[in-house]
Amino acid sequence: MMTVNPLEVDGMFFTAITVELPKTNLLVISNEVGYIMCGALDVDVLNEVLKDRNVIAGRALGVKTIDQLLDAPLEKITDASREYGWEPGMIGKDALLKIS
Repeated sequence: MMTVNPLEVDGMFFTAITVELPKTNLLVISNEVGYIMCGALDVDVLNEVLKDRNVIAGRALGVKTIDQLLDAPLEKITDASREYGWEPGMIGKDALLKIS
């Protein structure tokens, strides 16, 4: 099953996507600038293979819900996201607010 819902974070709006897969969930919170995602995100591919696309993205590990993704520290971020003030260890919610 897949769910797509609007998500308000401190007055800013994002899209929350949950894809229920066998034994795991795929979680994404995005807007038109960038996104944060669960551990399924391969940041190295974005930084190396797709570098010319300047993808703004960050990955949090060990999250099972959208709420956990908002509250989790980003374990890894893309190089392009640094232009928005993102840093590894930043909480997902704080990173999203920097791209709103």
